[in-house]
Amino acid sequence: MENDMFKEMADMSQKMFKSYETLKQLDEVDIASTPKTAVYNEDKLTLYRYNRDTEATYKTPVLIVYSLVNTYKMLDLQSDRSYIKKLMEAGLDVYLIDWGNPTKGDRYISMDDYVNGYINNCVDFIRKKHRIDKVNILSICQGGTLSVIYSSLYPNKVKNLVTHVTPIDFSTNDGLLFRWSKSMDFDKLVEGYNGLIPGDFLNQGFDMLKPMMKIQKQQSLANSMEDKAKLLNFLRMEKWISESPAQTGECFRQFMKELYQQNKLVKGELEVGGKKVNLKNLTSPLLNIYATEDHLVPPAATIPLNDLVGSKDKELYSFKGGHIGVFVGGKSQKELAPAVTEWLKKRDK
Repeated sequence: MENDMFKEMADMSQKMFKSYETLKQLDEVDIASTPKTAVYNEDKLTLYRYNRDTEATYKTPVLIVYSLVNTYKMLDLQSDRSYIKKLMEAGLDVYLIDWGNPTKGDRYISMDDYVNGYINNCVDFIRKKHRIDKVNILSICQGGTLSVIYSSLYPNKVKNLVTHVTPIDFSTNDGLLFRWSKSMDFDKLVEGYNGLIPGDFLNQGFDMLKPMMKIQKQQSLANSMEDKAKLLNFLRMEKWISESPAQTGECFRQFMKELYQQNKLVKGELEVGGKKVNLKNLTSPLLNIYATEDHLVPPAATIPLNDLVGSKDKELYSFKGGHIGVFVGGKSQKELAPAVTEWLKKRDK
């Protein structure tokens, strides 16, 4: 027994020494390193165009609309696991909206501002730049919900729409987030935070959805301390989470009350900027991607979109994985990105 204890202490000492050596080798943890150029700015928003060494082979550029929660950097976490790089390698001309970091002066920015203002202005910029009538929109999570709303209001500006893990039907009770949201007082929450919902508050809520994830994270860190590549992967993910922006109170209030609680989009009762949103007006080709193991946006919230829109050309794509794995897993790089680019290629006329 005593010998076992001394051996365990020696092994731990050796492991700590190797971990120290690994930490000494680390440089700054870089994420979102694919080169890009800012081409349009409005308030906190920046529209980027990713730099290409060669001409795009697709006729129609794609605009990426990410969620307001967290940042777009998940799509470009590292050079060998970059969804954006895969899109570019396929020949796409890629634009992306960076929503920036709202401050208290932005507390009254609403869903109307995001949809009829920011997204529409970015689409118009690209249309004018390329002298085209319509753009492709590739959207993620909440950004997908906003893009579905946009595509219903402006069908003449959207050529193809791709949605990833996008909540549409909020009536489901699958997943704790959907259940919790039904009974929360979001007016008091917004007022309590003086009109600006901190990113840390949302991250803590997401942690509570899967409490064992914290322990798994700690185990993952301990197991990666001697391996520089694994440690960098872990730190990149943590850096992405730590950069989560705040949410403007008015848009957050509207999104949670009118969608999560009242399900107005599916019911045909949602108005954005005084315009009634009718999903049957969304007529562009649609590729709707859901993740089978998604605990944040369960399949039941995503799948109904295909039956609600007016599109004749529509496809439902089942990805075997979780919410984040859609973008960073090896399967995403090998399977999903090629499937998306091939789907767009067939419709690039």
